[in-house]
Amino acid sequence: MRLTIAAIGRMKAGPERELADRYLDRLKKTGGALGLDYAGLSEFPESRLSTTSERKRDEAARLTAPLAETSVRIVLDERGRTLSSEEFAAALADFRDAGRRDAAVLIGGPDGHDETLRSSADLPLSLGRLTYPHQIARILIAEQLYRAATILAGHPYHRS
Repeated sequence: MRLTIAAIGRMKAGPERELADRYLDRLKKTGGALGLDYAGLSEFPESRLSTTSERKRDEAARLTAPLAETSVRIVLDERGRTLSSEEFAAALADFRDAGRRDAAVLIGGPDGHDETLRSSADLPLSLGRLTYPHQIARILIAEQLYRAATILAGHPYHRS
């Protein structure tokens, strides 16, 4: 299964990008043998439309335009499911084992996701009840994707 991250907003060069890149590089090296191939990151600028609902719709269209209709949509949303790392790894494995070829983690803009996108998610996922800047959310999801690969590989990185 090819894994991608699609995000509204661009992460600037600096320690946050370096940390996210470090985890994504580890995922590339670990995930392939497990059928979890990291296929890259797509970044889209924030919408400049005048209303919140227009911005959300516009950003949802940009996030989903490159996705295949059958792609697994993991939508980061504060109202999503809060999973343990083991549960997240199992969900990825279930999608992979069901023959889903592509999965995308979708990170919305400052206004959040459009309701249509949220309701179409295969996995609406919350990183917890705290609010994080999008740069931190990217680091956290990059680390959790890598952690999921290590859990599935039986690697000692994750300790229960």
